Amino acid sequence: MDQSAIEPDAELLAALRLMLVNGIGPRTWQSLLDAFETPAAVLTANTDQLQRVNGVGPKLAAAIRLSDPATAIDEWRACQRDGVRLFVRGRDDYPAGLSRIADPPPVLYCRGDLRPADELAVGIVGSRHCTAYGRQTAEKLAGALARAGITVVSGLARGIDACAHRGALQAGGRTLAVFATGLQTIYPPEHRELAEEVAASGALLTESPLRQQPLPGLFPQRNRIIAGLSLGVIVVEAGRASGALHTARHAMEQNREVFAVPGRIDSEHSLGCLDLIRDGVTLIRDVDDVLKSLGPLTTPVPKAAVPAEKIHHPAELLLSDQERAVLQCVPTDALSVDEVVRAAGLETSRVLTTLTVLEMRQLVRRLPGGFVVRK
Repeated sequence: MDQSAIEPDAELLAALRLMLVNGIGPRTWQSLLDAFETPAAVLTANTDQLQRVNGVGPKLAAAIRLSDPATAIDEWRACQRDGVRLFVRGRDDYPAGLSRIADPPPVLYCRGDLRPADELAVGIVGSRHCTAYGRQTAEKLAGALARAGITVVSGLARGIDACAHRGALQAGGRTLAVFATGLQTIYPPEHRELAEEVAASGALLTESPLRQQPLPGLFPQRNRIIAGLSLGVIVVEAGRASGALHTARHAMEQNREVFAVPGRIDSEHSLGCLDLIRDGVTLIRDVDDVLKSLGPLTTPVPKAAVPAEKIHHPAELLLSDQERAVLQCVPTDALSVDEVVRAAGLETSRVLTTLTVLEMRQLVRRLPGGFVVRK
């Protein structure tokens, strides 16, 4: 959808107008669409029809009926000025992982570039009041994930979140920052420069209107989005009252992987992580523990492109283009090396050298008679 047009399409405008009605959250939105199918139909329903929907009382029904189309148009125009893209739930360009959670945002605001490859993402969260150990660990894990081609998702908060974003950026990778506020309100304000760096190498995302100011209840709510965008969530350092534990719970409810970094048993900063590990969450020591737990993976590509590649082992994320191309020619059933050479379309010497590298990395196995098989 091209949002550079002079005016928004009617469907987008109706969705934005309904989302801006005070009192309509993700669950009420879903109840309304279950009843009326489209935002436009909700907006034209009468008060009696609206009140038949679970969670919609007289006050909310009146607010829907009195909603002003001009408010939605103003919001859309402000998005255009700020370079903010809008993803509407139910449309093809809406993030696939987020669409599968129980209560996805009706409208997702995005400044930056959200790509299909960002579906291979891992969240990193933790305490705002972290130790040097926590900061170093968050940066190290984020950098290693970024070098493995994994997008790092966090919340731009002080402490572990900021370290996760910086670690990914320093490694030249991609990172997504999920706001609780609107995109015109950088919070905390000292992270304005970091937010600009994230937008240049990933995206800033929120379900809140552009001018939304920080409110306590918005932060736990946004944590479900961090989990929803991720294949798994790493809790680096968290006390028992840390909001990072909310993100971990959301990840569990969404059937995502949850990982915890162990810390000192006498440190209050690690008690939340230690509780998670005691309760069965995967203890991790480095990024290899994360990648092994997540595999096999599928590399996302645009719908118009070639089919997505199946990743059988996380080590494949570290391969060069040539190594990956040759590996894709090796099936899980035995195939002669000559057939692999023909399928790869490369010089024989290059294919043989690459197969040796792949064998050293334990991704393929040579068999007697000049055959090779993918592990």
